[in-house]
Amino acid sequence: MTTPATATIRRVGMISLGCPKNLVDSEIMLGQLREESEVEITNDLEAADVVIVNTCGFIDAAKQESIDTILEVAERKGKGLQRLVVTGCMVMKYRADLQQAIPEIDAFVGLDSLEAITGAVTGVIDDAAPARRKMSVRLYEDLPRVLAQGTSHAYLKVSEGCSNPCTFCAIPQMRGKFRSRAIASLVREAQALEAQGVKELCLVAQDTTRYGEDLDIANGLTSLVQTLLAETGFPWIRFLYAYPGSIDWSLFELMGREKRFASYCDIPLQHVSANVLKIMRRPGSPSDYREMVTRMRDLVPDLSLRTTFITGHPGETPRDFGELHEFVEWAQFDQMGAFVYSAEDATIAARMPDLPTRRTAERRREKLMEMQQEISRSRNEAKIGETFEALITGVCDETEHLLEGRVIGQAPEIDGRLLINDGIELLPKDLPAFARVAITDAHPYDLVGAVVG
Repeated sequence: MTTPATATIRRVGMISLGCPKNLVDSEIMLGQLREESEVEITNDLEAADVVIVNTCGFIDAAKQESIDTILEVAERKGKGLQRLVVTGCMVMKYRADLQQAIPEIDAFVGLDSLEAITGAVTGVIDDAAPARRKMSVRLYEDLPRVLAQGTSHAYLKVSEGCSNPCTFCAIPQMRGKFRSRAIASLVREAQALEAQGVKELCLVAQDTTRYGEDLDIANGLTSLVQTLLAETGFPWIRFLYAYPGSIDWSLFELMGREKRFASYCDIPLQHVSANVLKIMRRPGSPSDYREMVTRMRDLVPDLSLRTTFITGHPGETPRDFGELHEFVEWAQFDQMGAFVYSAEDATIAARMPDLPTRRTAERRREKLMEMQQEISRSRNEAKIGETFEALITGVCDETEHLLEGRVIGQAPEIDGRLLINDGIELLPKDLPAFARVAITDAHPYDLVGAVVG
């Protein structure tokens, strides 16, 4: 690695890749920098003296994006950039490889050493990460955060790690076993986020619906949401990622009667064929999942339901895919994602036989997404003429003539958007803000509407 910088560090930029859980880690590191140094945190990476890249190592595409981003930043070394700091999941698993392949990296910070970020940025240290592959065991609580994406929403990480045995997933190798945070700590952090003006609180974890199990909290996630509803005033509280083996029906009963608890569930089923689920070491069957979807919608009639599936997993036969295709047509999900299987290093699935060809897996994925696009379009078109409470977040990325936001059935950064093309004069000048919006048009992913009050 290169020697520590001797020039004064004034501006620090952060690139956070991957999931919302990674973003929380990034915000904790920025919080440490703000508390412990006099550096300026900047969004202008070209003007930054130091750039931190928080990597994602979930699948091949994410790892490649992380590497490409590091290399792109490294090109600025000696051209204004003094230090390049790399942190995140890839550091826990591939630190030695990164150090050898990209010597421009000045410092590594592991998931168990987020508080070392100040030393890594200023050049006091260049090594705060395990030299060999290691899983994270640290659980961060009660640390300051700097919100990196404004105040329309913020993520609250309720637990860390995962203990599920899915054969295709490497997350436990990087993030460690499942462990929950204390409710009191989560309430304090939520109240701090609310004090900063956050409008929507999103509860996230690798296995959110298992929250509290290791703390012997009965109906853990339900208890947490009830406490947050009582102790904070967020207009919207949402949870992300339900695991089909840890569904607590009291959670959906609460969702059905509490307006502020978003009628939304993202449950990554990954597959429905009993054969593939067995190979994946995941619970359930086609009939189990049909019963589950039906019960969710019975308890929460206005539920927006999202899922993801993997195509081309080892052992997936044409018959298995046919079951999956039939299920998607039956379920009529509001939103759905599909991904081609990616063999992850040191996972059980990576050593399995009977791997469908990449071409077959891609074709299956495209077939699923083509059908889902029409389903999503139909479900969105059914909203035309209805009026919803919406969170208007700001100017549209594509054009300054439109505002954008979302209705409660659209999770931030995951689902489509609500585009506002009329009634903008009725909104307050300071956004984000809530408003009543009438839906006037619909597309497979986005809605279009007019502010009516």
